[in-house]
Amino acid sequence: MSSRYWLGIDVGTGGTRALLVDEDGKLHAQAMAAHEEIRMERPLWAEQRPENWWAAAREAIGRVLAESGVRAAGIFGIGLSGQMHGLTMLDGAGEVIRPALIWCDQRSQAEVDRINRIAGEAAILEATANPVLTGFTLPKLIWVRDHEPASYARLRHVLLPKDYLRYQLTGGFASDVSDASGTAMFDVARRKWSQTMVAKMDLDPAWLPAVHESPEITGVVSRKAAGETGLAEGTPVVGGGGDQASSAVGNGIVAPGPVSCTLGTSGVVFSYLEKPNYDPRGRVHTFCHAVPGAWHVMGVTQGAGLSLQWFRTQMAPGASYNDLMREAASAPPGAQGLYWLPYLMGERTPHLDAAARGGWIGLTARHRRADLIRALIEGVCYSQRDCLDLVESLGGAVASVRVSGGGARSPFWRQTLANVLGRPVVSLETEEGSAYGAALLAMAGTGGFGGVAEVCALAIRTAGQVDPQPELAGLYADGHRKYQSLYPALRDFFHPSS
Repeated sequence: MSSRYWLGIDVGTGGTRALLVDEDGKLHAQAMAAHEEIRMERPLWAEQRPENWWAAAREAIGRVLAESGVRAAGIFGIGLSGQMHGLTMLDGAGEVIRPALIWCDQRSQAEVDRINRIAGEAAILEATANPVLTGFTLPKLIWVRDHEPASYARLRHVLLPKDYLRYQLTGGFASDVSDASGTAMFDVARRKWSQTMVAKMDLDPAWLPAVHESPEITGVVSRKAAGETGLAEGTPVVGGGGDQASSAVGNGIVAPGPVSCTLGTSGVVFSYLEKPNYDPRGRVHTFCHAVPGAWHVMGVTQGAGLSLQWFRTQMAPGASYNDLMREAASAPPGAQGLYWLPYLMGERTPHLDAAARGGWIGLTARHRRADLIRALIEGVCYSQRDCLDLVESLGGAVASVRVSGGGARSPFWRQTLANVLGRPVVSLETEEGSAYGAALLAMAGTGGFGGVAEVCALAIRTAGQVDPQPELAGLYADGHRKYQSLYPALRDFFHPSS
């Protein structure tokens, strides 16, 4: 049995996951503790309680320690990952002021428009390499300033979700370059907070945490946290990364060539960049990578796995995801001309439209439920094809696509993705992308290895490959073209007053 272990913790949307790996990168134990349901008190709103993230983390850590039988003293480092962009507000005593506005909250379009007027869209791209979007942290913060001045007056610390766990574990305020990249307050090219954005929006720079490279040690487990979690006091905690950068590390996207596709609540196509390069229209994100000195570009489908989750909850309660995939596979490719737009929470890539809405297009009396499910999976894959095409146009080399996330567990979804993307889709032995990547970052920072790439070469192994089916290439190429025609045709419906 190995004598050295590393813990990865990921604050997801549905729950917090913890896992333990050894010095070969082998997974020894894992556990996930569910979060409370997302609070959606109004359309486009999405909130979670940070205290619930910490409660879930304590539960998951305790279960991993119990299941593995590993002594806390044998854990050499901890890596953190989490859902990006969420606004976590603490007061001077370190207490949470209000529930966090999370990544899929879309209420702040008026604030986005005002930020663009004040700072200038071209200047924002120059300062941050990305446009300001409703999902990002800054417009959420301005929304609180506009609508909840009493909460804003108490503000002393702005943290991202995983960094709230860091605060609970170490008592310190810190973040990493990859997660900070998604705040609209970070200079991505220079890997530091943007003085330009902070000054133009009249923010206090003291609210923002110190920023580190992802493998760097940011603090150690405090005595208080050790007592609450069972971890050893003094265990190092590294910077970690936003969920997508961490997932990419877990998928081995640490050099040019392979691209990752993460099919979670959202869907993300992610490519390594050796230098920052951004889309002038802002349709994809250019962020710092969790690999020191590297960047990445990614396209995002807001409602990827969310589409299937919504369908199951609303139209197939009690059905398992495996049952739904088998039902979808019984429908013919192309779903008899039915298309799904996965815009349940607006859309990022390529439309940047918080007002976009989802739905099936082309429904007829001959369609069965199986067609609806198949169209849903195909629609998400078409959206991921939009992301892949844009990523490739910015210099992201695409030799193959490594898939992870809940959707990756379905052979049907993997094959459909390969057919729509027209690329081989590779699965890995370990598909716990974000939490696993966080553990590998902890290995890189505290294990005496040569860096993130060396750890990934040691730990990551492929498990299989699905190739596109040549006989369906024409059908899906035509299907993608038709899919791309639907949003422009419906845009005026989404924006009746524009």
